[in-house]
Amino acid sequence: MNLEPLLGDEAIGLGAIDAGISGVYAYPGTPSTEIMEFVQQYKNFYHENIHASWSTNEKTAYEAALGMSYAGKRALVCMKHVGLNVAADAFINSAITGVNGGLVLVSADDPSMHSSQNEQDSRFYGKFAMIPVIEPSNQQEAYEATRYAFDLSERVKLPVMIRITTRLAHSRSVVTRKNKIEQNPLHPEKNLKKFVLLPANARVNYNYLIDLQDKLQEFSENSQFNKIVEGLNDAKAIIAFGIAFNYVMEVIQQNKLDIPVLKISQYPIPAKKIKLFAEKYESILVAEEGYPIYEELLKGLFGNEKFKGRLDGTLPRTGELNPDIISNALSIKKKAYYEIPSIVKPRLPRLCDGCSHRDLFESLIKALEGYENIRVFSDIGCYTLGALPPFNIIHTCVDMGASITMAKGAADAGFRPAIAVIGDSTFTHSGITGLLDIVNDNSPVTIIISDNRTTAMTGGQKSPGTDKFVDICKGIGVNEKHIRKIEPLRKHLDLNASIIKEEIEFEGVSVIISERECIQTAVRRKRQQA
Repeated sequence: MNLEPLLGDEAIGLGAIDAGISGVYAYPGTPSTEIMEFVQQYKNFYHENIHASWSTNEKTAYEAALGMSYAGKRALVCMKHVGLNVAADAFINSAITGVNGGLVLVSADDPSMHSSQNEQDSRFYGKFAMIPVIEPSNQQEAYEATRYAFDLSERVKLPVMIRITTRLAHSRSVVTRKNKIEQNPLHPEKNLKKFVLLPANARVNYNYLIDLQDKLQEFSENSQFNKIVEGLNDAKAIIAFGIAFNYVMEVIQQNKLDIPVLKISQYPIPAKKIKLFAEKYESILVAEEGYPIYEELLKGLFGNEKFKGRLDGTLPRTGELNPDIISNALSIKKKAYYEIPSIVKPRLPRLCDGCSHRDLFESLIKALEGYENIRVFSDIGCYTLGALPPFNIIHTCVDMGASITMAKGAADAGFRPAIAVIGDSTFTHSGITGLLDIVNDNSPVTIIISDNRTTAMTGGQKSPGTDKFVDICKGIGVNEKHIRKIEPLRKHLDLNASIIKEEIEFEGVSVIISERECIQTAVRRKRQQA
């Protein structure tokens, strides 16, 4: 038996390798990061011919994967849930073009917002695009679902989404590996109109997508991932989706309950199977991680009274599910499985000692002394912790790249000084186009690129803009006199503060590049060199 103890992310990575992928494309984002890292390590160790490098953002990742599919090869593309917003244009339209080689998208959701701005549910996007979605419930299923997803993608000529959540992504279990298949030969798409979404072609493709829906439904009706766990209770039942199935079965087994369960892990939902199951019972608990997407649909199809879940308060409307929550929903009152010892006190997250962002913030605070109504627009990254004590100097964090464009809007409204703080990876991800808007309008904004030479918040992946920021800003049109570089060290506090002050006083576009290596990657690099 070929057994591997794997994280859910790693199980997906191994499943994709064993399914014969030729490439994986991704932008790092918790909880999806480890998929790419696993493939990269596997590739390097076994010298596999797999393209595996980080992309500048999720949209470029998805489009590159679509291009590999066009060439006939199998491609995996990975991102977290908010990254799918960035890739949405390409993703939605790829359901209209269809695919050639198998294309599988992994979207890793983060209910309870452990490291995210929202709890959005990627299954909405799958339903919106009208493509198959698979939601594995454990690591073995994640491995098998990935292999199956590539086969299904090539069979129906559509992208297939795998939706996971944080608990599955970052928990570990033994996975039984199956035989690895060879990569597809190069065979570019033969239909030269299929990927040209002129209206005349798109209408044909869209009609094909609509016609496929009955077939996709039939695949779900017969899917190995949708099954019934029998029980003798003739009044009460549960429909459990994805990882929620684990919580349900834990409660049933520990409390020796005899409640039947319908497990759903492939969408579109198998309406016939659900109808036959649901008509037998008076009350059905709907357990799904994330939004009540299918609870709402079930109520629409079969009536509101029978189904209980997040919409009626039987389950909480926000946050992750767990066995305690399922127990309460089934009226099983018991002590929580886990208690936090009273000696453990919650504390706010903080920047690492020696972090370059710390010295940048000290200089920024000094530069802004004497200004009234100070607001600093910021972005997604470690530096967002500047919103907390002891700095309290960051005032916005909305989405990737929004610091620059929000600062522009504020400047256009007359707000001064308009300052944006953005990280190096975030700048190349989504900040460059905003800077071009600022240059075109000559908006009086100072952009501070806090360049720690890595994508630090997600584990130290290579930053695509390293050593290129001056040239990028010059190429966009920023006056070279107002592209300034500083080294964020305490000994340069006064000098850096004076440079920042000069640029925020300038009534035009200025960019300050604050450059010093992340303390964590510096430590790792020195260990490797020792």
